[in-house]
Amino acid sequence: MRFTISREKLQEGLAAVGASIPAKTTLPVLANILVETTDKGIRLSGTDLDIAVSTEVAADVDAPGGITIPAKKLTEIARELSPSPVKIASSGEQRITLDCGRSHFKILGLPRDEFPSFPAVRFDEKTWRIRSGEVQKLIGHTAFAVSTEESRPILNGVLWELRPDRMRMVATNGHRLAKMEIPIAAAGSQADLIVPPKALEQIRRLFPADEELEIARGENHLGFRSPFTAVYTRLIEGPYPNYEQVIPKDNEKFAIADKQSLVSALKRMSVIASDQTHRIRLSFNSGMLKLSVQTPDLGEANDELPIRYTGDQLDIGFNASYLLEILRYMPTEEVRLTFKAPERAATVEPEGWSDPAQYLCLVMPLRLLD
Repeated sequence: MRFTISREKLQEGLAAVGASIPAKTTLPVLANILVETTDKGIRLSGTDLDIAVSTEVAADVDAPGGITIPAKKLTEIARELSPSPVKIASSGEQRITLDCGRSHFKILGLPRDEFPSFPAVRFDEKTWRIRSGEVQKLIGHTAFAVSTEESRPILNGVLWELRPDRMRMVATNGHRLAKMEIPIAAAGSQADLIVPPKALEQIRRLFPADEELEIARGENHLGFRSPFTAVYTRLIEGPYPNYEQVIPKDNEKFAIADKQSLVSALKRMSVIASDQTHRIRLSFNSGMLKLSVQTPDLGEANDELPIRYTGDQLDIGFNASYLLEILRYMPTEEVRLTFKAPERAATVEPEGWSDPAQYLCLVMPLRLLD
């Protein structure tokens, strides 16, 4: 194998696949990037056996072939090279030479046939074709809510419901939930997929928003591809909880608040809140929201801000961290909060949003200690 590539193109390709290389592995070849020549240049691939990424970049190929090269070392070398063409060649199964300007490197790699093959995912007439920006919008507004606890692995993924005319993503950790739905032009058959957030992060990172994505399902894998890049991920298997049951339909009390003012007040109160529970009391009255916190070994704090509130007076407790996280992803300057009772789930929605997407977050209250 022998090819010449610009330093920028080499760095671009390495950056694309770098995040799929595991930091620690007992299988040496997984610490390597597979480099193969193609008709248009070279293809770089990396995998940690859960997620696999491959991308094609332009290069002048003199002799075809393929080899795996230590990812960390190749990335570090590429970062320090002078801005000159990079010549890479492999002789035999393991030796690689890299020349750039006056710099000359010899690296030991591993044979191409030791690299794991990518999952069997067929892109055919059943493939979904969806604009990347729409998928990224769903990911950006929901993936933050997934659980990081390993006791319920099903909640470690984002539920992605694909329907012929719409798609929806839902994520929850049992204490907070985020759900967004977007109408789409007929995209293919329907499916419910549970996707690891790490894979969705690769989709956000690698595909430009205006690109059309082809998405296909294998037996327990999902594949995403555009003309130059492909991402494959293992799906999380099992039934996702019936989230519709926990979304309240009869919350008759509601408040409309300025998002930034509410965020600022919550951050001020959080300083005195307990490090364990982050509990804050919110007292809603017509026209005013009072925030208060009492932590026995720290002290107490109070704040208030004007709101528009409809309903009976309400005292309710929340984990301030969960509320702040939800507010960070709200796309409007004002937010609408709805309530039923101090022990029932509250919802947070964008107020005055003209987007065709529907967005709702839910947060469970904390019991107040009187």
